[in-house]
Amino acid sequence: MSLPGPRVAAICVLVAVSACRRAPDPAAARVAATPTFNKDVAPIVFDHCTPCHRPEQGAPFVLLGYSDVKPRADKIARVTQSRRMPPWLPDPVDPAFAGERRLRAEDIETIKRWVDAGAPEGAPPAPAPHVLSSGWQSGIPDLVVTPARPYVLRPQKDDVFRNLIVRVPLSGDRFVRAVEFRPGEAPVHHAVIHLDRTAASRRRDGLDGQPGFDGMGGMGAQEPEGHFIGWAPGRGPILSAEGMPWRLEKGTDLVVELHLLPGRTPIAVQPAIGLFFSTERPAAMPLLLKMGSKAIDIPAGARDYAISDSYELPADVDLLSVYPHAHFLGKDMQVIATLPDGRTRPLLHIRQWSFHWQQDYRYVRPIPLPRGTTIAMRFTYDNSDANEDNPHHPPVNVTAGQRSTDEMGNLALQVVPHSAADRQRLVRDFAARDALASVAGYEMLLRHHPDNPEVLTDLGASDVDAGRVADGIARLEQALRIDPRSAKTHNELGGALMKAQRAQEALPHFQQAAALDPADDRLVYNLASALAAAGRAGDAARQFERALAINPELAEAHDELGVLLFAAGRVADAIVHLKRAVDLKPDSAIFQSDLGGALAQAGRRDEALEHIRRALDIDPQNAAARENLARLGGR
Repeated sequence: MSLPGPRVAAICVLVAVSACRRAPDPAAARVAATPTFNKDVAPIVFDHCTPCHRPEQGAPFVLLGYSDVKPRADKIARVTQSRRMPPWLPDPVDPAFAGERRLRAEDIETIKRWVDAGAPEGAPPAPAPHVLSSGWQSGIPDLVVTPARPYVLRPQKDDVFRNLIVRVPLSGDRFVRAVEFRPGEAPVHHAVIHLDRTAASRRRDGLDGQPGFDGMGGMGAQEPEGHFIGWAPGRGPILSAEGMPWRLEKGTDLVVELHLLPGRTPIAVQPAIGLFFSTERPAAMPLLLKMGSKAIDIPAGARDYAISDSYELPADVDLLSVYPHAHFLGKDMQVIATLPDGRTRPLLHIRQWSFHWQQDYRYVRPIPLPRGTTIAMRFTYDNSDANEDNPHHPPVNVTAGQRSTDEMGNLALQVVPHSAADRQRLVRDFAARDALASVAGYEMLLRHHPDNPEVLTDLGASDVDAGRVADGIARLEQALRIDPRSAKTHNELGGALMKAQRAQEALPHFQQAAALDPADDRLVYNLASALAAAGRAGDAARQFERALAINPELAEAHDELGVLLFAAGRVADAIVHLKRAVDLKPDSAIFQSDLGGALAQAGRRDEALEHIRRALDIDPQNAAARENLARLGGR
């Protein structure tokens, strides 16, 4: 038969092919699939870990190469699998947050497999880290500023909250597009940069013998208008939204609020701040809307204490970023937008808040929120022994306050309104909301501290802001009976009496406040305003000049002194001060209108129209500007 021949030939061919394609060796395949540091792990570490774990960034150790990573391999695997590292709190959203530090699941698995295999180094070379061991990430700053003297952080049990004052040597106003913060070797847990255009922070600087002062923020310290400047390890440069740099005015101090972690030896704290300027003015001005509660009162042991707040937008806005804030008891945070058609849109969800890794979160593109959208927030807190971050064991009752062992529940929304009128509406709305929230918060504190003059003063001032003037006066008078030498209480009572049309009674309180604290420019300014209201123009002018001698950048004093000089027929002198007020605060409709009126009186019609129209762009309802425009025949 002829069949065996071809069959044998076919088998021979198959054998020959099998010999060419050797069966895979399972052991060899495993070796080939084993991750190595140089090939597989280094890119992950250098992208996601090294930006924080490098010199002068505050991390407890560096991760710049295999010799740094290998001894910590087991720990790196654990903290990445638990997602404690890299630190990133929010769930994914659409659109995503810019600069997310979240590791991909496959990256976490690669690290685990590498550690399980004994953390081999692999064939060189490893890729170089994307960041230098030192230096600025955004290039060379236009200006680098530091505190004049270092603060010495001494060994102690508790965390330290210290504000350092940084003078900024500017010859004129500048716009800031980016900020970089370098803590040096100091153990800075996080930092928040405020601006102080007054002399308030300078007056407190060093009163206890060390640079700066304790606490969280202070009187006069505010965020740049529409912006939040916060840093935490791994944060990287703090960038303004595209086309929206913030104004840094000449004479402004930076107040750098630091959360410091003491060690076993003293260490000098003197951070460096790099400022990157923009040559362009902002194309749009963002606005910070602040929601939340000031009446937090968490019983000891409570595991799910909750606060909530909601707001229906009266205008169209574009949402740029969100900044949630709580202290050590914070747990779960949810922010949801309900659109006018009933659809819901998650804006933020943090399932396990950590005070240690707070920051603001900017979306990769703005979220349009139409008029009628309701923004709702709900924060929960864990004041039980099960909360490892609880500063009190056993737990104690915790209320709202500025100390880290108090609590907070704030949500800042960075938005861009679509018109100046919408902006003013939102500002008014949130000022009213804040006043009512302050009343509720201080009423809660008063229940715990019924005879505390500071709480009574703050409650009285909040009552006045909320329109409850008679209640406010009663609280402030009660506070003065307990502490008659409080400049703050005298000042607040003077303001309350002015609102009640009781100017003659108000004046002695302003005089007493300025006498008790003669270096406070705001107290002197308030005295000057009261004198002007009482018809004592000459005395008022002298006090405005005194306030400006203390703080030449006090825009309100320039404006009111200019108005007095104008009324006295000194138009040229008035224009000097009114122009300075506008230079300091160009977005004030009142200042623009006052300058426009003085320029018109001086016969400078074109310049006058420019400022009057600017006033109406800012506030279309400004009566003085509308009247001046009509008189000048403008449109």
